[in-house]
Order: sequence, then structure tokens, then C-alpha cells
Amino acid sequence: MGKRLIHQRRGRGTPTHRSASFRFKDKIQYRVYDQIEKESSLKGQVVEIIHDPGRNAPIALVKFENGEKRNILAPETIQVDDTIECGISASISFGNSLPLAEIPEGTPIYNIENRPGDGGKLVRSSGTYASLITHDVDKSVIELPSGELKSFHPQCRATIGVVAGGGRKEKPYLKAGNRWHAYKAKGKKFMTVRGVAMNAVDHPHGGGNRQHPGKPTTVSRHAPPGRKVGSIAAKRTGKRR
Repeated sequence: MGKRLIHQRRGRGTPTHRSASFRFKDKIQYRVYDQIEKESSLKGQVVEIIHDPGRNAPIALVKFENGEKRNILAPETIQVDDTIECGISASISFGNSLPLAEIPEGTPIYNIENRPGDGGKLVRSSGTYASLITHDVDKSVIELPSGELKSFHPQCRATIGVVAGGGRKEKPYLKAGNRWHAYKAKGKKFMTVRGVAMNAVDHPHGGGNRQHPGKPTTVSRHAPPGRKVGSIAAKRTGKRR
């Protein structure tokens, strides 16, 4: 019997491998989609810009007109005392949240809802943004940072602008210890060991008289977890010509 792979053990979600919840200042979500946002807009003032150890982007504390305080993902160029708006009649400026149907084509957006009212799921990492490509009768087409085109319900909300913290990856770590602490804050593993460097009992690519996989590295999408290593469900392999 072989051993469980590292990502198998981590995937169980035990406390050893879980991302520490206390590092996250808040669960960043849109307000409940109420009548105010459906008919007009709600204004708020940025009170503070906060560093959140659990995520790559800074967050901004906003106090709304109705007295509610809520953290949002900070867009680039935002400052303390700036005003933002949420709702169908909000202006097209950085930090404002609107339904996709009200956003002009070609506008950079982030924190996009996958379904209306889910609070925002996509494009939330620092320096990222998506582009609204086109509107249709019952869908809005968005180009995600990966280049993929995805259709959304027109009432899904998004925020105008680019997530703050861009250029974060341009600063080198310089020491392996710095990278270890950065990964630790996100609950990620560092460093990683190549499968071919392991023993046969530890990994499907391990063992042998030299470091080589010993079998094709492409594997089916439906392979069992203990075998799913290498190029998973690869459409093609080899050098592009």
C-alpha cells in the first residue's frame, strides 16, 4: 500500500492544513440587495483603509448613509473620505457597485457575483480586473483575467475599477523564509517537493534508478485522487509550434 499524497491529506480540511480564520478581518460581501439599491443608490464614505493578513488586497471600511458600516475590497486610487455608491443609479466611477446591466461595455470591473445576491465571488485578488464585453437580452458576457469569456445574469452585481494592491508580485521575496511566512498566512504549503524525487510509496512518479515519471504524465479527469497527478485532463502536450 502506498501513502496518501500531500494534497490528499491537505484536501481533507483538517486543522493542520486549514487557513486560519482569525487572519481574515471580515467576510467581504455586498449588502443584501434591498429596495434602495433596486430603485436608486446608497452613498457611503470611506472611513479607513485596512490591511487584511488573510487576503492579498487591502480592504476599506465604509460608513453608509443609513448608519451601516461594511468592509469592501478597496479599488485602486481610493482614499479616506472618498464617497462611493451602491445601487442601480450609481455613477460609473471607481469603487461604485452596480448590476451588470447598468455598466457600460468595456468597463473594468471586479468582485463579480456568480449568481444574483451571492455577495461577490470572482476577480477579488490584488491587481486583477475583468472586462465587460457585451450585453444581451438575458445575459452579460465578461472576459475574466484568465482570458475566458463567461456569461452572467444581468442582475449580478460588480464593482467598477481594479482591485488595489497591484504590483505586489514585483517585489522579490529575497529569502525562502519570507515566502514561507507569506504562504503560511494564506494556509498554503511551501516548499513543494517534486514527485519524481520521492520514493515509489509516496507518489505515482516516485522510484526508479533515476528521476523520471516512469509513465505518461497526462491523467484522466476521472482518475482516482491517488493517481491524479501530472497533467490533469490536458487538452494537448508538447511544444507549441
